[in-house]
Formats: sequence, structure tokens, C-alpha cells
Amino acid sequence: MDLVTLADIEAAAGRVAGTAVRTPLLPCPWAPRGPLWLKPENLQPIGAFKIRGAYNTIARMTDEQRALGVVAYSSGNHAQAVAYAAREFGIRAWIVVPEDTPRVKIDATRAHGAEVVLCAVGQRETRAYEIVEETGATLVPPFDHPDVIAGQGTIGLEIADDLPDADVVLVPVSGGGLISGVATAIKNRSPKTQVWAVEPELAADTAASLAEGRLVDWSVADRNRTIADGLRSQPSPLTFAHQQAYVDGIVTVSEDEIRAAVALLAHKANLVAEPSGAVSVAGYLFRDLPEGKAVAVISGGNVDPAMLSEILSS
Repeated sequence: MDLVTLADIEAAAGRVAGTAVRTPLLPCPWAPRGPLWLKPENLQPIGAFKIRGAYNTIARMTDEQRALGVVAYSSGNHAQAVAYAAREFGIRAWIVVPEDTPRVKIDATRAHGAEVVLCAVGQRETRAYEIVEETGATLVPPFDHPDVIAGQGTIGLEIADDLPDADVVLVPVSGGGLISGVATAIKNRSPKTQVWAVEPELAADTAASLAEGRLVDWSVADRNRTIADGLRSQPSPLTFAHQQAYVDGIVTVSEDEIRAAVALLAHKANLVAEPSGAVSVAGYLFRDLPEGKAVAVISGGNVDPAMLSEILSS
């Protein structure tokens, strides 16, 4: 299987420049376990890293493809990213989301001008392919595409440029597009830096897959138990191949640990992080990891206000 290359990611960086924010590395003097920097992708225009992969993918399409529009399926952040990128290119977008998607993400997707199509839990891919068949539009998958992976990998380029002597980079994992791109960039730019995945215990299919050396299936019902609604997907053969090639290790974190990380980021870093985006910090706080300079990717901040209020008041 052909993996995304450093050259692919460097080309993507040129395409997304000016649309995706080049987020800084924020030092954390309050960090309890050693030097820590945050990569705050919650500061992107759509509140999450997904803008990078979505924009790169649409930018790589032909004019003829863009004229027919794009389709995406997503639990929320990829939905917003494709809607935002489609608006930038002036094309139509259909976004399929499950009925249990947080309202804040649905409203934001519609605000970018996309047509939101609600579906039953577990049926979003099926419905998306139906729309592709009906309209001739191009599917922009949330993670299972080389252009998406390359776009997400621009985060890794920025980390390697800003902190080339980082010892470990912590990345949330689900479908695997983010960590595939980040790990590819880091390992090619800074081979001594370790890349570790962080995953909810209640959706630990990636951990099980890496342990067994093959893709292990978890049911939708099992994966949907976690509060981290953006981490309920499973890796694809493409993203799993990248992880096997480049990821040094994986840890899982509990629901209480994820909540504690969300609260800590709000109180100490003045950052609003959704549970999915805070798992990297939960891994730093509660698991044994390589010592030294650590970077935690905060992948998104689109949290339901009621949920955030409940976490901060508990």
C-alpha cells in the first residue's frame, strides 16, 4: 500500500496556507510532569484541525469535479471543514451526520452554507454514497484518503519546525487521518521524536488493532459509549498502515481522565477543548510516556456548551 510522503505533506502546506491557521506551540509553565507545549488546533476557523485535510482535498480536485459539488460524512468537525472549504471554492456541499451529533456542530455546518443530511447512527457512510450516486458529487472522506492525510500532516511539519528537539508528540486517534499525517511528517523531519497515539478506553479499537497487528472491529454501540464523540471511528487499512509504519506507541484514557483534561485546559491554558481534543493532554497527565519535551495536539474545541458547563462545574 502506498503511503503518503513528506513531499505530499509539504505540497499540502502550500495549498492550505492562508486558509488554515498556522497554530503556535503554547508553552505550559503549569505542566506537572515536565515540559509541555500545546498545539491548539481548536483555534482554526472551524474550531478543529479538519480544515487542513478538507481544504487540501478539494484544492486537488479538478474544476469539473468541483462543479458537481462534494459530499462528506462526519460526526461534526469534518462536516464543518468540508462545508467551510466548499464555501471558499464556491461549490455545493452535502454533509451527512448521525442524529446524535452535538447540535453546536450541526448548526455550525449549516452556517457555512452546506446542506446537512441527518441519518441514523451507523448509516452515515451508506447515505453519503447514495448522495454521490444521485448527484455525481465527489466524496471527501474524513480520514481514508491520501489528500486528507497529507493535509492533516501539515500539523506535524509545523511542530517539527517550531520544536525540532521534541521528545514525544501526543496525538488523538480515531479514524487515523490526523496521526497518520502527523507521524509521517514528524518521522521524516525529526526521526528521534516519538509519536504516541491517545485513545478513549471506551473506543480503543486502534489500541487493540496495533496490539494484534491487524484491524480489530469494535461495534458502533461500543465506540459510541465515549464522551469523545469525534473519536468514535475506526482506522482504515490506509491509516492503519501509516500507524504501523510510524507510530511509536499508544495509550488509552478513561472518561474521567478526559473530563479532567478538558477542565485543566480551560482553567490553566484558557483553552476550550472538546473531549476528543483533550485526550492528548489526558495521556500526558495520567500515563507513563517517554520523558522529555512533550507536545500535545489539541485537535478541536467544538464542545457542546451544556457539556462544557457540566464538566467545569463538577
